[in-house]
Amino acid sequence: MLALIFWEEDMTLRTFLLGACSALAFAGMASAETLTIATVNNGDMIRMQKLTDDFKKKNPGIDLEWVTLEENVLRQKVTTDIATKGGQYDVLTIGTYEVPIWAKQGWLLPLDNLGSNYDVDDLLPAIRSGLTMDGKLYAAPFYGESSMVMYRKDLFDAAGLKMPDAPTWDFIADAAKKITNKDKEIYGICLRGKAGWGENMAFLTAMSNSFGARWFDEKWKPQFDQPEWKDTLTFYVNLMKEAGPPGASSNGFNENLALFQTGKCGMWIDATVAASFVSDPKESKVADKVGFSLAPDKGLGKRGNWLWAWNLAIPAGSKKVESAEKFVAWATSKDYTNLVAEKEGWLNAPPGTRTSLYANADYQKAAPFAKMTLDSINAADPTKPTVKPVPYVGVQFVAIPEFQGIGTAVGQQFSAALAGQVSVDQALQSAQQLTTREMTKAGYIK
Repeated sequence: MLALIFWEEDMTLRTFLLGACSALAFAGMASAETLTIATVNNGDMIRMQKLTDDFKKKNPGIDLEWVTLEENVLRQKVTTDIATKGGQYDVLTIGTYEVPIWAKQGWLLPLDNLGSNYDVDDLLPAIRSGLTMDGKLYAAPFYGESSMVMYRKDLFDAAGLKMPDAPTWDFIADAAKKITNKDKEIYGICLRGKAGWGENMAFLTAMSNSFGARWFDEKWKPQFDQPEWKDTLTFYVNLMKEAGPPGASSNGFNENLALFQTGKCGMWIDATVAASFVSDPKESKVADKVGFSLAPDKGLGKRGNWLWAWNLAIPAGSKKVESAEKFVAWATSKDYTNLVAEKEGWLNAPPGTRTSLYANADYQKAAPFAKMTLDSINAADPTKPTVKPVPYVGVQFVAIPEFQGIGTAVGQQFSAALAGQVSVDQALQSAQQLTTREMTKAGYIK
């Protein structure tokens, strides 16, 4: 009888302990949070997803769910969600264009708690300034970029050409024609043609700056009816017809990257971030043949290079702010840069964000494009992007809310001109009309 009592007491204690453990386990499960992260399908972001085991080890209570989208689709979905307060995402991948506009609207949270080791002062001033409002950082740069010329040294040598460090557009056009061999599917130049304010219009706006063009005069009147824009678009369309790949009006960053890596482009003028991809022998067939130079000019004092960063931000009203801050801090930290270097080599370290990276001897040795990238970033001036004065800020975009819609609509016209569906004159006329209509409706033009 006594044994039975002890056995019953023992079982009661076991039941209690098991119940307590189950409750603790359930509480642990309940406290785990899942962050939904919206990001672009660029190579550096894909790499980040592969390395997140490091984040999970350091933050076992946080799970990650990825929504990875093509650039234009990402912009559309993220903009719609934040403007309607949809709350689908806990961390957003957004560009330099959106950050100050959305911060002003109260749509983003300031990043005040990135940790004592984050070292905000290490961020490159040119990149940091575009993400800061009223002294507060509203997005953390994952990678920063300007644009430059990437070219095949072997094709230049075979044609008896030498690429200058600072080429002109006329030199680029002449070289592109000379190294084109359509029978072998080698095209002298690959440039963005896919419609979008951040696709073809990022390239064409930066290019137009060097031709002396501008989106608006000081009174916000659109300038597509001016000769500088006609010179820009005519030069671009003719160059691509003579020396560009077929179907160029559908090509954006990723499509041109694939063409260059497979040896089908003699030159590619695009984001400096691409330099590591075209130089990586694991990804590029021409890795040992690539050279770099500054974006071209027309001798007017402005080069056709832009200034941009892909950044991580936290939408206002998020219910997972603390976890989101931990992820943003992890992904944009010096430690993350070192993690990439350890796993993938210094060549693939996310560029364009931190001063310390460009002072790192290992990085300089691994990345022959490092100095060219830094010089290009520092040379871009968002406050004085054009030859003639303008009322706006932004190098390859105009930092007003209306630009996203207008820029994409203009990009569709210019993509159609490249495809031969409309003439250059028709595309410019349509751009002038639609931009005037939208700017009048928005109250910029009185």
